[in-house]
Amino acid sequence: QVQLVESGGGSVRSGGSLRLSCTTHRLPTSTYTLAWFRQAPGKEREGVAAISRGGSTTYADSVKGRFTVSQVNAENMLYLQMNNLKPEDTGMYFCAAGSPWWSQALRRASYNYWGQGTRVTVSS
Repeated sequence: QVQLVESGGGSVRSGGSLRLSCTTHRLPTSTYTLAWFRQAPGKEREGVAAISRGGSTTYADSVKGRFTVSQVNAENMLYLQMNNLKPEDTGMYFCAAGSPWWSQALRRASYNYWGQGTRVTVSS
């Protein structure tokens, strides 16, 4: 059974940092890309960052220079280092797995597998 489990969320003040983790289990070998999405209350789920199996990365403009996505393939782990957090970064953060065209790597519809999410709250 495919499973993705996020951890590391919490509450921080503006300017603070958090590191999210995602453990993946039994992903199909055809799954080439892992990604982080977030969803703020009342808003659509949006792509934050994605990383290919080969290590290529892409980011939403709103997080470039502040967030870093990484993975340890041998340990089935995905990470999101978030620095200089802002109140607008508040939301549920989800990890996802799929095989999108790279140009579609931050689109929700590109991913087949999802975790349950971890909550991030940034106060001003």
